[in-house]
Order: sequence, then structure tokens, then C-alpha cells
Amino acid sequence: MNTHKLLPLYRGELVENVIPFWETHSIDRECGGFFTCLDRDGGVYSTDKYMWLQGRAVYMWSQLHRHVDASRGWLEHAKQGAAFLRAHGRDRNTGRVFFSLDRQSRPLHIQRKIYSEVFYVLAMCEMFASTGQAEFLDEAQEVFWLTYDLWQHPEKLGRPQLAGTPRLCTLADPMVFLSMIEALRPATGDSRYDDIAVQMQATTLRHIRPDRRLVLENVTPEGAELDTPKGRLLSPGHAIEMGWFLLHHALHTNDESLTRQSLDIIEWSFERGWDEEFGGLFYFLDADGRPPTQLEWSMKLWWPATEALYATLLAWKISGPDRGQKFLAMHERMRQWSWQHFRDETHGEWFGYLDRQGRPTHTLKGGEWKGFFHLPRALLLMTMLLEKR
Repeated sequence: MNTHKLLPLYRGELVENVIPFWETHSIDRECGGFFTCLDRDGGVYSTDKYMWLQGRAVYMWSQLHRHVDASRGWLEHAKQGAAFLRAHGRDRNTGRVFFSLDRQSRPLHIQRKIYSEVFYVLAMCEMFASTGQAEFLDEAQEVFWLTYDLWQHPEKLGRPQLAGTPRLCTLADPMVFLSMIEALRPATGDSRYDDIAVQMQATTLRHIRPDRRLVLENVTPEGAELDTPKGRLLSPGHAIEMGWFLLHHALHTNDESLTRQSLDIIEWSFERGWDEEFGGLFYFLDADGRPPTQLEWSMKLWWPATEALYATLLAWKISGPDRGQKFLAMHERMRQWSWQHFRDETHGEWFGYLDRQGRPTHTLKGGEWKGFFHLPRALLLMTMLLEKR
């Protein structure tokens, strides 16, 4: 394939198809923050606001200002979103970040998970990078250390450890810490972040089974397997995303062994996850080929596709010519399938949820889980990667 055509394709998709949809429909100019519950043509079907998606939107608008075009007013979108987050996003007693608010900024829900905090940290880091204002970095670090403490002590999240419940390490946790550290490390120079990155790298690698060419979503803190549906769970898109997170870390540390492992993870997960009958990546699988318990296991979601697009392109860029061609073929397979099935040429943006055959099951463009993040992040990262050639 002609890789020279990819740069205008991905940059055009970002600037002409994705950004205009969210800039037109998602900004709440009356109450602040962003609407994420958008139907196919951008109509708002719920005004509730989800803090992890608010943080993701702040992060993306700031990234676009820094890396694409500083003249388009995108930093102003980020600033108003950051002001909304700082004014309403945290519980004043505990410092925790709410999961959702209503449009009047009244708290609706707080999760027994750390991900609202994670994307609050990333939003504040990115605002510091764009503005140089130390208050953003100070708050990012404050919430990071709160999040690290919550991760170490899950009982503080309201998750008591019952007698028969095995302690599990889920793949998402060390991944998100690596993403926060990637943002915090250059801004602070604090060596403690390097120490935690080493810890998270080791924690992540406990999920890998090289002899079986797979990555388990859940293992014990020591890396042992559990013969349960949760213990056998595979999420190919998530493992692929982990692969490029680790590649970023390996490139930062000049770790050739980790680079090879990361490339393996991307290759194994793409090959295992690809649906040879209908195309696209399965959402969930069972490591032993037993019945997945998730009813949506065979669906094709937008975010695994976007993670696979960037991961395979990055893998092609940094691997040798022979293996690189294999990754490039994977990338082209994912690109063609995505453009055929996810992309909405009528109203812009991408559909998020397809059945196994690639037909939309939901026409919404955003909601409680889908916002202005995975797709624009992948398009931006691919644009930046191709511009370096």
C-alpha cells in the first residue's frame, strides 16, 4: 500500500469529519463542560455529564491546540472544560472525582473505580502543557497521588475484600498509570514517577502469556491465573492498546526487550481478535475457547478499532522491514474495515457499536462511555507519527 496517502487521509478525517461534529454539538455554552450524549446527527438526548469524558475532552482539545492548529480557538474549549471540572468535578470532602453530574452540576454518581480520577489528571497535565500555569500541574499531582493511594487500598473505594473473593489485578489499572506518568514525568522531573512506571510495567507484564500468545485481562497480583470466566477473559482491543502504551514506555527507556514484547502483544492480540468470517475485532473472547459470558462479546466497537489502527502503524514504523510489512498489512485490513463500517458519511464522526456483521446496533455518536477521545486521539497520533517520516 502507498503509505504516503495515509497522512492526508487521517489528518482530513480528524479535521474535517470528527472535530466539526464535536465542536458543533458537544460544547455546553450555557452551563459549561461538554455534552456527550449525542444522537446520530448531534442532537443532545441527555444533559448528564460524565466526568471521565469531560476530562478526556479537555485533554483532546488541548492536544489539538498544541499539535494541530493553535489558531482555531480549541484551547478556549479546553479552558472552559477545565474550569468546569475544577469547579464541580471533585467531592470537597474526599477529593475524589465524581463519575457524573446533572446539567445543574449536582453530583449523580461516584464509582468504586479510579478512572474518573485518571482522566482528571490527564486533563490537568495537558492544561499545564498548553498554558504553563502551575496550578494545573499542582492539581494533577494532587489527584495522581490520591489515585495511587486508592489503587493500593481498594477498600477506600468502597470495595471490601470478602473472604471468598480473590484479589485481582485488572489490566486497565497499570495501563492508566503508565499513561498518567507519561504526562507527568516530563512536566515535573520527579523520579518517583519513574519508580512507579517500573512497578506498573512489571504489573502489566504479569498478564502476558508468551507460550499461549495472549494477554489476560485479569490475574492475581502475583500473576497467577484463575480458572473462571473472569480469569480467562481476553479483550483484544484492550491488549492492543496496552501494547502501544508499553511501546511508548520502551522508547522512552530505550528498552529493546520491552520493545520486542510490546510488538509481540500487538501481533498476537490482533491475530487472535480478528474475526476471519466477518472482519473487525471481537470485543471479548475466552482464552480457552469456552463461551464468553459477556452478551456483547461478538460486537465490533469503535475504540478497539482505533487503538488497533494506531498500534499497528506505530509497530510498522519501529519494526524491521520484514515484520513491518506484516503490521502494515494488519493496519490496512483494519483501516478498510473501519472506513466501510464505522464511518458515517452523512452526519460525520463514527458509529460506536456494531453487530458481528458490522451493522450499527446503536445510532448514537456519544453517551456514557463514548466521547471525544479514542477516535480523535488515534487520528492525531497517526498524523503526528506520519509527519515524522
